[in-house]
Order: sequence, then structure tokens, then C-alpha cells
Amino acid sequence: MTDYQSVADTVTEEIRSGGLRPGDRLPPLREFARLRGIAPSTAGRVYRELARRGLTSGEVGRGTFVRAAPDPLAPSPALTEGGRSPVDMGLNYPVVPEQSELLARAMGPLLRPGALDQALAPIGPAGTPAAREAAADLLARGGWRPDPERVLFTGNGRQAVAATLAALVSPGGRVGVEEVTYPAVKSLVTRLGATVVPLAVDEDGLVPEALERARRGGPLDAVYVQPTLHNPLSVTMSPARRAALAEVLLRLGITAVEDTVWAFLRDDVPPLAALAPERTVLVDSLSKRIAPGLNLGYAVVPPALHAAVAVAVRSGGSQPMGFALEAASRWQRDGTVRTLVRAKQRQAAARQLTARRLLADFTIRTEPISYHCWWELPGGWRSDTFVAAAARRGIGVVPAAAFAVARHRETDAVRIGLASPPEPVLERALTILAQLARSAPDDLVGD
Repeated sequence: MTDYQSVADTVTEEIRSGGLRPGDRLPPLREFARLRGIAPSTAGRVYRELARRGLTSGEVGRGTFVRAAPDPLAPSPALTEGGRSPVDMGLNYPVVPEQSELLARAMGPLLRPGALDQALAPIGPAGTPAAREAAADLLARGGWRPDPERVLFTGNGRQAVAATLAALVSPGGRVGVEEVTYPAVKSLVTRLGATVVPLAVDEDGLVPEALERARRGGPLDAVYVQPTLHNPLSVTMSPARRAALAEVLLRLGITAVEDTVWAFLRDDVPPLAALAPERTVLVDSLSKRIAPGLNLGYAVVPPALHAAVAVAVRSGGSQPMGFALEAASRWQRDGTVRTLVRAKQRQAAARQLTARRLLADFTIRTEPISYHCWWELPGGWRSDTFVAAAARRGIGVVPAAAFAVARHRETDAVRIGLASPPEPVLERALTILAQLARSAPDDLVGD
């Protein structure tokens, strides 16, 4: 895949995930080129590609803006062909049938005038004592429960990551990142004027020795890691790997930003923060547990960093919405969150069985309870060719290049999101993708 397509895929994923929102202005071309480490001419091709995909629009004299998005659970019309209904398996927000009824029932008391007045009042990153207690219960797993006094709140999970990195990273600094990772992290680090340092991963997650090697090459301001249900690889670190990584963090004095946004599906597994609490900032959000439309971000911060992260939240305009904070606290206290989490765990397991059955002939990396799969495509297929062929059949998947930090890690693979399509649509889409993968790319000439 050419450089401009790879960068365009990364920006597309940022738009899909909500990192870039409708109305956001993209940087001028030369600034965009500098931030992404590409040539200005390549940046121009990226902007043209984003416009071709219908994701941006240009306004003379003002710049390039992210376009108003359709229904977040509906894919781009660009994926349709011949009147087929498009299926966006790049978007990955789980919804269970009972979700709306449960949330509406729990919302009732919040809409009474007295409660609503309190919920609509301004709120800071520390929230309230009751909200911090509820957050500690929500984030607890595997026998670990954070100290409520360490909890800070942001508008969403991405803001929690951004504020934490802003507090840790200096211009010109270095941040270790898994060599295949959540795409928005790359741009967050670059915007801070820092360098992304790719770290090797294997079938057990981030390799601790890779972190040690990177540290020998110069100081690391932080390391971003997803120990549980990694996106996109679905890897969950073993207890031994977590212990080894914690030991390296403590010995070298490196702070980890632990992203646990999918970890609610594996609430039997304690986080890395349980092993290295003074060297880990745990970040999370409500978007997967509850719904993307009423979001909230969490950061469990060591005392030594608490003030710096709180300042970064305020200065970045990332304070939580009081209404979302109050709603989340009530949903946690009345058991709504627990009910939804259990339902989504069951749904993820059922969808994995469907994916494993329909893709049994292929090399898939995933876990029994996960909402995504990493599909290493069969010989003859390039990821960009497969993505294009799937799009012509009305199915959107994400190429490996969108997640690769290092160019040498751009394998011929795609990430398949299992969360968003209804079950019958998911089964039909996976069947079509399997049939497509069994054909040879040359068979599709003129398709």
C-alpha cells in the first residue's frame, strides 16, 4: 500500500472512532505533513483521498473539515454496490437488544428537576466523591479495585489517553508503542512533538525485552500498552508476561499508559496497574461498556502524576460532562452496568463462535471473548486489494496498515469488527468474506 493510502486509512479510523469529529478542522497541508512525517505532496494526496471517501470537505479560505457523519452505526454509502446494504465491520461498538430499555429505565430518576439541576452543573476532572467511588467499582476486576482518590474523569477515553500523554511527554521525547496498535495513539504522540518508538509484540503481547532495548537507545517518556484484548490483535497477556513487564517498568522507571477499553470483557484478569501501581496510568471509557453516544473517560493516576494529569485535562478542554458522569454513577450503583457487561460478554462469545465457524479455514488471531479478529489473509491477497474487493461487496474492513507503527509490520492482514452488525447480517458478511478470500485476486479482474 502506498504511503498516502496508509495515512488516509489511519485518519479514516480516527474519524470512525470519534477521535476526529464532524466539524473538526484538519491542519494545513504543510503542518499535516510535518505531524505525520510525510512529504507535502503526499499530504495533498491524503486530503484528496479523504475527500473522495466523503469524509472531508474543503472551504475556500478556511481549510479542510471533517464532514457531518451519518448514523454512527451505519457505514459510509461509498461501500454500497448494486443496492446492497453496506456493512461496516471497521466500526466496532457493541449493542445488545436490552440496552435501550435498561438505560432508559435507569435514566428516569436523573430527569427529575432536582437531580437534573445537579447533573447539568459544571464539573471538574476529579468529579465528586460519589462518582469516584462508583468509578472504582466500575473499573474493579480480577480482585483489584483502584483507590477512588486516584480517579480522574474526561469526556471520553481518547481524551484520557491524550491528557495522560500530555502530562508525561516532552517535546522531542520518545514514547514506546506496540508495533501494531490503536491508530489514534500514533497521531497523539506526534502532535506532542514526540517520536513513536515501535516495540515488538508476540503471541503473548508486548515483549518486555523490546522495552529494555528501546530504553538503551535513549530515555522513554512513557509506553502505551493494551495488555487485555489488544486492539487489533485480541491478545491478552499471561500473568507471567504481565509480571515481567511490570518488573521492567519498575526497574527502569518508565510509566505505562494502560488502555483497558476492551478489558470489561475479561473482568477476571487484573490489570497491569495492580502489579505496578506507581508506574501505571490506567485509562478506560464507557463507549464499549455502555454506548458511544453518552461517553465518559477514566484515568487512574499515581499520586505523583495526579496534579499534572488534572492540569492537562483542564488545559485540553477535556473535562467530563456532568450529565454523563451522573448517569454513569447511577448506572453503576443500580446494577445496569453489570447487566450490560454480562450481556455483552455473552454476545461477544457467541459472535466469536460464528466467526470461528465461518473462517475456520483461515489464520485468525483472536480470543473466545472478543469483539474483533485479526485475519492474516491467504497467499496472493494484499490487504489493500482485499479491502477494496470487500468494499465492492458492501463490506468495510480495516487494513493492517492502519494499525502498523513500523513499516515492516505492514502485513497482509485485516481487522474484522464483530460488534456492530446484527447477528444475521454479521453471518452473511463473514460468509461473503470467506468466499472472497478463497478466490484468487486475479479472478476478480473486472469484478
